[in-house]
Amino acid sequence: MYWLGIDIGTGGSRALLVDAFGKVKAAVTVAHEDMRMDQPLWAEQRPENWWDASSKAVRQVLQDAGVNGGEVRGVGLSGQMHGLTLLDEKDDIVRPALIWCDQRSQAQVDWVNQTATPAFVLAQTANPMLTGFTLPKLLWVREHEPSQYARIRKVLLPKDYIRFQLTGEYVSDVSDASGTGLFDVVNRRWAFELADKLGVDRSLLPAVVESSAVSGRVTAKAAALTGLAEGTPVYGGAGDQAASAAGNGIVESGIVSCTLGTSGVVFAHLDQPAYDAAGRVHTFCHSVTGAWHVMGVTQGAGLSLQWFRNQLAPGMSYDDMTAEAAAGSPVGSQGLFWLPYLMGERTPHLDATIRGGWIGLTAKHTRADMIRALIEGVSYSQMDCLQIIEQMGAAVSTVRLSGGGAKSAFWKQMLADVFQKPVAVLETQEGSAYGAALLSMVGTGEFASLAECAKAVIREVERIEPNAAVGEVYAEGHGKYQALYPALKGRWS
Repeated sequence: MYWLGIDIGTGGSRALLVDAFGKVKAAVTVAHEDMRMDQPLWAEQRPENWWDASSKAVRQVLQDAGVNGGEVRGVGLSGQMHGLTLLDEKDDIVRPALIWCDQRSQAQVDWVNQTATPAFVLAQTANPMLTGFTLPKLLWVREHEPSQYARIRKVLLPKDYIRFQLTGEYVSDVSDASGTGLFDVVNRRWAFELADKLGVDRSLLPAVVESSAVSGRVTAKAAALTGLAEGTPVYGGAGDQAASAAGNGIVESGIVSCTLGTSGVVFAHLDQPAYDAAGRVHTFCHSVTGAWHVMGVTQGAGLSLQWFRNQLAPGMSYDDMTAEAAAGSPVGSQGLFWLPYLMGERTPHLDATIRGGWIGLTAKHTRADMIRALIEGVSYSQMDCLQIIEQMGAAVSTVRLSGGGAKSAFWKQMLADVFQKPVAVLETQEGSAYGAALLSMVGTGEFASLAECAKAVIREVERIEPNAAVGEVYAEGHGKYQALYPALKGRWS
């Protein structure tokens, strides 16, 4: 028997099959259309494209694995968080989705804080209101597109639109709902009092379940499109970071993950809810039932490398870029710094207006220096996240890496040296889709808990120790990096 994980990423949808031992049988990614960025800080995608891509990925992964849909015991879902997906009374898409990195809603964040007060928002949701969250995006549509807003009958997150297409049910899970700005994270329910205060109709919000709970079953129509069997249970799943944490075994205290995809996330398990008083990191419900997590987010992590490659080094691979940086630039990039603020920044600044760039550029610097500074800048930003999480009392003995950065020996060693922590790499580097599949295994009863599942199927295969001498250089560089944001704050607002 097999279990299926589906992850709706920014760049594509991935379908992955695992067997009863947690081994990946097959995996397929189908690319999405490029995000639309009609104005600076805007980012939109078509939800219909997510469904087209994910249904194709599921059909292909079953074919590649030689697996009949009837052999799939359960389906788990994961996806990019915070995206605003709007359905009308006929279940048609109202407008393209405003996705996680869309930053246009600062005026709506300000209005929420004026109307409800920051203290009330924090008491209701355990997090400050941010432009990246779903609620301000919804309020932007209400203000700027009132005719479209009037059509809305249900608000869904990206993976939950795929759930709707699979099952016909309007359901989210507690981890993904935590990132909407409308969820009571402590009590694991919608913050209806906040919704009422802001004039958001409660009926727009879907039901919520725990990540390993059944949320619906595959319909005959979805079965015909995907090759899955009608009636296959679909489980709650999780937002991409909580799902990735499940796949990385971050299901108990002491182990922290660093996931380097388009964004970069440092993630720690919490047995009890706790939050940073300044709101610099997010406290959300975990995919572990009855647990929470804290995470810091760098908006432009892998995005920084992607931007550099696409705009300044067409034809270079990421391996080419890291090899050039390793061979041609020393630790510290000869005094050059990169600020990864291509889409504003979350941790630790909560600033949608700040802009990125190199600081300290001279005629002496080479392309290798620019690439190395870029990777160091993202690593410094992830260090900001780790420091805050440690200051909150989370134990950090090891950092487990996943995402594109975990494939680079150069970046792995750099992170160990910047963090001054051992960095581990896992046998399975699949992240969110893998975690979604594991959640479905727990849901079907193959394991009694996610912790039991993690102990059985997740294995470390590489461990990188930090270099103390290099760490001293990076500690000095990180201090200089941290001084740059205050000097630039407010210059572009």
